[in-house]
Amino acid sequence: MLLEVRHVTQYHYAETVRESVMEVWMQPQKGARQRLISFELELDPPAQLFSYADAYGNAVYHFDVPQPHDRLNIVARSAVETQAPPPLPDALDMGEWDRLRGEFVRGENFDFLRHHGFAIETEALKAFMVERDIDQLRSRDPLTAVRTLSTIIYESFAYEPGVTDADSPIDQALGARSGVCQDFAHIMIAICRSWGIPARYVSGYLFTDRQAGDRSDPDATHAWVEVFLPSTRWIGLDPTNNVMAGERHIAAAVGRDYADVPPSRGVYKGDAESQLAVGVSVRRARAALTEPEFIRIAQPSFARPGGRRRGPAGGLHYDQQQQQQQQQ
Repeated sequence: MLLEVRHVTQYHYAETVRESVMEVWMQPQKGARQRLISFELELDPPAQLFSYADAYGNAVYHFDVPQPHDRLNIVARSAVETQAPPPLPDALDMGEWDRLRGEFVRGENFDFLRHHGFAIETEALKAFMVERDIDQLRSRDPLTAVRTLSTIIYESFAYEPGVTDADSPIDQALGARSGVCQDFAHIMIAICRSWGIPARYVSGYLFTDRQAGDRSDPDATHAWVEVFLPSTRWIGLDPTNNVMAGERHIAAAVGRDYADVPPSRGVYKGDAESQLAVGVSVRRARAALTEPEFIRIAQPSFARPGGRRRGPAGGLHYDQQQQQQQQQ
């Protein structure tokens, strides 16, 4: 499937700020199932961009706007060709649980087996697992267990933007029994890790299909889960929409949880209120894209007030943390 993504981030400050420093995780990944045809980032005000690969191999772009400004606009455009993942078996043998306990699997996936950040085993999560009798799924093979877990999360939580925000703990969604994709992914990851199944957070985009039953917001970024099973390697599950990740899913970055791979994150210096507007569109390419791969650099991101720090001359700088919640 040939898809085009346009991700617009606009930040407006009530007063002029002195400087902005940003990082973004918006470039779609390259892989066997996903071919990145083109990627372009535009930034206004203009700034010099730098890129690097983070600890999980994700493409990260960094920039600094050192001059005073009262707005920050970022437009990321991508063209991606995706393929459906290979078909999975209906089930695996019960020996898969033993293979998951192998030293090689545990060593290679150490980061994705530990509870971390937002994806942690809280008392509220334990109560939810008891309520839905989730641990009984371990009597089934791991593939059947994670598929069923995804369905249980889908059926247990309403999709409702505004209930949680970018830094909400999973207890907030567990208490409200509602949230967005970010919350559902964290809950599923925490449960899988408690079973000894490596699980990671995937940040990206979804070509939404309302007729197929998708409940995601088509104008937002998306998040889902990948689990590692020795017999299948990494497979994607989308508990927000109760589907396996397929050719409509465009992966941008993977990490332990949302904090590792927000679409954008940064700070600005200034005591000013800020407003954030984000728009995402994912659509089929209107024509075949055959030009060679290219990447053009430029970018940022945003969200909520942070703390204060002392400047180099002893003056007090107001650093406003900025990030976007993944809502699809």
